[in-house]
Amino acid sequence: MTRYIIATAIAAFSYVNCHAQDYNETLKKTFLAFDTTMDYQKKVEASNKLNLIAKKWNTEWTSHFYNAYAKAQLSYMEKEEAKKDAYVDEAEKELGEAVGIIGKDNDETYVMSALIANARMAVKPQARWQKYGKLFEENLQKAKEVNAENPRIYYLAGVSKFFTPKMFGGGKKPAVSYFEKAEGFFAKETDADMSKPWWGKMQNTYFLGECKKEDKE
Repeated sequence: MTRYIIATAIAAFSYVNCHAQDYNETLKKTFLAFDTTMDYQKKVEASNKLNLIAKKWNTEWTSHFYNAYAKAQLSYMEKEEAKKDAYVDEAEKELGEAVGIIGKDNDETYVMSALIANARMAVKPQARWQKYGKLFEENLQKAKEVNAENPRIYYLAGVSKFFTPKMFGGGKKPAVSYFEKAEGFFAKETDADMSKPWWGKMQNTYFLGECKKEDKE
């Protein structure tokens, strides 16, 4: 009887472990396919696959989290205002699913809320910057209070500075310190485990390079 219980436990552990590996590898492969292409149609295809992953592994918070990320990013690439907002709606819904599974917000969900707020603002910047710009800043601050070493806080803050007109205190020079700080924290992360979000490193490296180009001029 004891041997039967042990064998059953080992079988159950093996199943759970294989399930976790399958999920992690599938999500990572699909996410990288989305995040490493600038081709809009390929991004849409990868986003659709992330949507299927979120449905298949609907109890994994990161399946919804990365799906939210994809929808927010696609909103920036869309040209039609209604479609932009529709993508942001989907991103908000998926993030809500992620938070519901966790039971509360964490630093990563606060950062994602900031990204989504910025995407919503980008649809109509002049009409929405006051409301969503404030939400962007508030969510980054909340994330910082939970984990001040989350590199995505400084990456998003840097992007915001980068695209802010110089007359309002933005531009490459004010942004570079944020990207440099993010780089240090990104260096401590690994992409091995999708349950520990690591998005943004590639983009941060790009923006840091753009900022340093200006320093050489």
